[in-house]
Amino acid sequence: MLRTANPALNDATFKELPYTADKSNAMTIQGTVNKTAVLLLVLLIASLWTWDKFFETGNPASVGMWILAGAIGGFIVAMATVFKKTWAPVTAPVYAAFEGLFLGGISSVFEARFPGIVIQAVGLTFGTLFALLMAYKSGFIKATENFKLGVAAATGGIALVYVVTILLGFFGVQIPMLHGSGVIGIGFSLFVVVIAALNLVLDFDFIENGAAAGAPKYMEWYGAFGLLVTLVWLYLEILRLLSKLRGRD
Repeated sequence: MLRTANPALNDATFKELPYTADKSNAMTIQGTVNKTAVLLLVLLIASLWTWDKFFETGNPASVGMWILAGAIGGFIVAMATVFKKTWAPVTAPVYAAFEGLFLGGISSVFEARFPGIVIQAVGLTFGTLFALLMAYKSGFIKATENFKLGVAAATGGIALVYVVTILLGFFGVQIPMLHGSGVIGIGFSLFVVVIAALNLVLDFDFIENGAAAGAPKYMEWYGAFGLLVTLVWLYLEILRLLSKLRGRD
């Protein structure tokens, strides 16, 4: 059974997809890598736009609308992509653009408060990506069924904590121990970063299995989209962790 905690790459992703005997029209790992690079480029261009907009004014309000638009737009397009995988060649780049607007705005606000934090977060995100990719390809880390179940369970637990935090926020209730810069808050963020990183291993395994199964060519875009979802999550969690550590200085 294929299993991943990534909502974009779950057990049913490749189920009932038509098998493609023509290798030229089938999903490949290299094709997915190329699509991922395209999505990262789109995200970078969009993020630089909101980044520059913030530093032109130095006012968070100048990018507030773009952060909100990016977050809401990204969520809507992501849901559309999950439910209509054949749209991925179009919706995946659109998702990357929305996430770029969101990340550029969020990152600029963090950078203004903690200079140098963004380059650290970016470096750690891609360093983690390549380190885990090498560990996966070498067989040092294997996506066994128990491994997948454990990561999926931990990811679900984290999602539940975040949902509860948002709901309590509507009533003015905060959870300072988890989201503050104390030992517990930093420990929680570190745990989330680890789980987000381990989701990359599941994504690698899922994309590899999809290519081996001869999935349709458009699934390269969908696989790249799913990987980008995890990378965005990992980057945001690393950014949160670094901000907590810097906030203790």
